[in-house]
Amino acid sequence: MHLKRRSFLTGTTAAAALTAAPAIHASSKDKQYRVALIGSGWWGMNILREAISAGNTKVVALCDVDQDRLEINAEEVNDLSGDSPNVYGDFRELFDKESVDIAIIATPDHWHALQTIAAINAGAHVFIEKPTGHTIGESQAMLDVSQRSDRIVQVGLHRRIGPHHVSAMRFLKDGGAGDIGMVRMFVHSKGGEERPTRNDEPPENLDWEMYCGPAPLRPYCRRIHPGGFRNFLDFANGTLGDWGVHWLDQVLWWADQEMPKSVHSVGGRPIAGEAVLNDREQTTDAPDHQIATYQFENFSAHWEHRRFAGKGPEQSSVGCYFLGTKGTVHIGWRDGWTFYPSDEKKPTIHEDAQLQEPDGHNIRLLWADFIGAIESGRRPIADISVGHQATTLSLLGMLSMKLGRSVRWDSEKQTIPGDTEAQALMRRDYRGDWTYPG
Repeated sequence: MHLKRRSFLTGTTAAAALTAAPAIHASSKDKQYRVALIGSGWWGMNILREAISAGNTKVVALCDVDQDRLEINAEEVNDLSGDSPNVYGDFRELFDKESVDIAIIATPDHWHALQTIAAINAGAHVFIEKPTGHTIGESQAMLDVSQRSDRIVQVGLHRRIGPHHVSAMRFLKDGGAGDIGMVRMFVHSKGGEERPTRNDEPPENLDWEMYCGPAPLRPYCRRIHPGGFRNFLDFANGTLGDWGVHWLDQVLWWADQEMPKSVHSVGGRPIAGEAVLNDREQTTDAPDHQIATYQFENFSAHWEHRRFAGKGPEQSSVGCYFLGTKGTVHIGWRDGWTFYPSDEKKPTIHEDAQLQEPDGHNIRLLWADFIGAIESGRRPIADISVGHQATTLSLLGMLSMKLGRSVRWDSEKQTIPGDTEAQALMRRDYRGDWTYPG
């Protein structure tokens, strides 16, 4: 038996669980925020379109290392809003020349810390895509600068505010699945052996030196840009540093931001093949599968992803299972959430997803919460401290995998105690004249 949740649940607990995401903040239309977008690719433009549609922004600047993209997106901004933004190839020049109230940052991960800190120092509030940093040290520096300022920093964890995620979380917190002993997070996709891609000279429209910035200067290949950076560990942290941040955040949300005591992770590239990087060609170097175990005080959480085999026997290819004494809750993406009771005589409970199309996310709600936080002075739903914790868990998983062993975590001191080898991996050297933050 399978019942839609709205026709099945009754009582006080159910009524609380049915509450959807917070109402969209009704901001003053008289206030026009001067907005700059740094990283004007596919996702950055998704965020900017929501900012424009809110009706209280003036887009003053776009910044990207790809000049073709800048020209195309500046035209779109003009079509959507009538604004004629100035365009920049370097965020430092942008902040020198423009007065910015809000900076949207949607660049590859290795740029997040330097650009967020520069934006805050220029007096801007920041909407930053997850993860907060490429290393734990970068994320810590962003958090420190943010907390010393009076600026609002919202991280793009839109699942924090998505209606079916809010509803599922209330069901869990109200004891709908009983006592939770384990959480299992997963992302499964198709894939196979990877053949190297030929290195090329960067296109004339692309400033490849600036793209790499503080990261190592890899040879250019089209597999990295546009859009492929997440599986190159110089610029990002693979699937765990991408999808994993969202689902680790769901665990932290449920656990009232409790952090784990230890992390152990394994992974590799048995299907994709050994990573290649030479003068002629290269492949990605992120793991094609990874398993990470997070040991909390009273429960354990497990992450797994694979970039081969497809969905397989799973009922869903993405999400997390909360396994409790009364049954299992699956929180998914386009498939909403479902409760599978341990008592087989009881019906399953399901609630459909409520998502913005065509991309299936809830950026509109998160942007409205961001503006509400700016205007009220309260913390936003996905405050920098929230984003930092979820990012830290993903990066601890990557760090453990690189070391080939478990690591302990001291959440109060923000360090890996008594382990100088692991502590060294919380930072990395920057290239050239770029200075590591903090």
